[in-house]
Amino acid sequence: MNGICGWWGARPQAAEGIFPTTSDASINDCDISAAVIGNNTGGLVHADVEIVVAISERTSFGDAATVAAAYRRDGDAMLCAMQGAFALALLDRRRSRFLLAVDRAGARSLYVNERYGGVFFASRLEMLSRAPGFNRMHDDQAIFDYLYFHVIPSPRVIYRDVSKLLPAQMRIWENGQTLHRFYWHMPYRDSEVADYAALRQEFRALLPRVVGDAAGHSKTGADRVACFLSGGTDSSTVAGTWRELRGAPVSTYSIGFDAAGFDEMDYARTAARHFGTNPRELYVKPADVVDSIPRIAAYCDEPFGNASIVPAYLCARFAKDDGIDTMLAGDGGDEIFGGNERYANQSLFELYGRIPAPARRLLESALQMPGLDAIPMVRKARSYIAQAKVPLPDRFETYNFLHRTALDQIFEPAFLARVDSEEPLRNLREVYARTKSNSAINRMMHLDLKITLSDNDLRKVNQACELAGVNVCYPLLDDRMLDFAASVPARMQLKGTQLRWFFKRSLADFLPPQIIAKRKQGFGLPVGLWMADYAPLRELSHESLIALKHRQIVRPSYIDWVEQKHAKEHASYYGVMLWILIMLEQWLQAHQATAQR
Repeated sequence: MNGICGWWGARPQAAEGIFPTTSDASINDCDISAAVIGNNTGGLVHADVEIVVAISERTSFGDAATVAAAYRRDGDAMLCAMQGAFALALLDRRRSRFLLAVDRAGARSLYVNERYGGVFFASRLEMLSRAPGFNRMHDDQAIFDYLYFHVIPSPRVIYRDVSKLLPAQMRIWENGQTLHRFYWHMPYRDSEVADYAALRQEFRALLPRVVGDAAGHSKTGADRVACFLSGGTDSSTVAGTWRELRGAPVSTYSIGFDAAGFDEMDYARTAARHFGTNPRELYVKPADVVDSIPRIAAYCDEPFGNASIVPAYLCARFAKDDGIDTMLAGDGGDEIFGGNERYANQSLFELYGRIPAPARRLLESALQMPGLDAIPMVRKARSYIAQAKVPLPDRFETYNFLHRTALDQIFEPAFLARVDSEEPLRNLREVYARTKSNSAINRMMHLDLKITLSDNDLRKVNQACELAGVNVCYPLLDDRMLDFAASVPARMQLKGTQLRWFFKRSLADFLPPQIIAKRKQGFGLPVGLWMADYAPLRELSHESLIALKHRQIVRPSYIDWVEQKHAKEHASYYGVMLWILIMLEQWLQAHQATAQR
């Protein structure tokens, strides 16, 4: 995938030679240097006496020259009309005004570092860090956030003095000020009045358009466009639609695991047979994980703890070896069509708030009467009420590892004193409150668009595919699909506790019934089980944890406790935290981050 990099306003001698500026997709001037890195970069940089534009790829506007013309005509408002994945840098020389922006879904990243009196920017943090004098001191708060979320959510970055843009965000430097704005918001409609038949017709007409346009990003032909196929509703929908459009079998790539409860290959095979695709299957083994860990840790811009990046990388590499250059992924469907299981769970807790306050007080008093502790239903009711009284989005994190154990038992005292343990929840609350909707369902989906999708899943798939050497496109995150999904009433997204009611009903005659009925899983990795059973992975894990104990971040006693729990009680559950710790240490070793002291 393409990216951009460069600087604006810095002293040229401080920035000279940092970024490539010799291709036809670059500009190197006294006030700005910018380049597009990747393939098919022609036309992605434009410069005239008034406007300079560098954009990572063509959008609905076309090339960089048409983006410049749109800005000259409409100013910042042109971003509202520009569709597609992109990272953008734009200099308005008339006003000495510099703008950076990324697309609505955050499918492209943009890191920013202000120094030397100017702004350095890059789609890859590794490229940004090449600048002379770059501060590689890591940010303790970012590490805390990583251990909380298993990723580092935007805008924070592992290195101090660097930030990254949020989805649909633009950052502007003008008249000595820096402004942060969102140029677009998910246009949810709170009205419950809607015609299902009309919405279904619109949705079914839109699907082939967004899949076909995504496949059109391949510059070498449709034969080299394939699909990830986990056997879930989203990947099956994308693969089936691409097969229909092609009128011939298309290649689909699926991952399996020899571990009970993790292997979804049967569902992938069901979808492949149903649509008549050319199925390509790869079974991941523990040895593949051992081989992949250092590669992935070294490639990722920041510590990344979503273990499914390993099968995503292996699947993309498998496709690359077959000559595929573009993969279509189904990411985003859960976050725009109500598919995450916690939406149903949280909706049940939200019901409690609808009970009149006097009735709630009476019920809570009755449940506290003496002698009721031994009654299971009373204990369940108390637990339900206790959770229901925690407001969203805080309730999402009730079972977070960092809420299950006292922080002073997890972290070294000096490290804990340097961080704000409330910042992760403030991050969640800001995104939840920013939703342009009063519906709890829409607010939860809006939060997941940022935290689950942009900060996690898209970063996972992007980096996995980049490392493997293939491009990836997300048809369900097409701007037209985002606008459409926002028009579906919340009561159709989630019917009672039935997830994805509208999506599944609309595709009931298209998807196999087994896939309509299945629960969400994806390319989940049985890493907890394999760390217990496979000696080389267990050794790599233990060595990483020993090294992490010396970094004065996590208490050695907590690491020992998690290892013991993993070995003796629940390998899959405690394996999650072990993996998070291991990948932190692997990343720190690969990138030689310097701790703040």
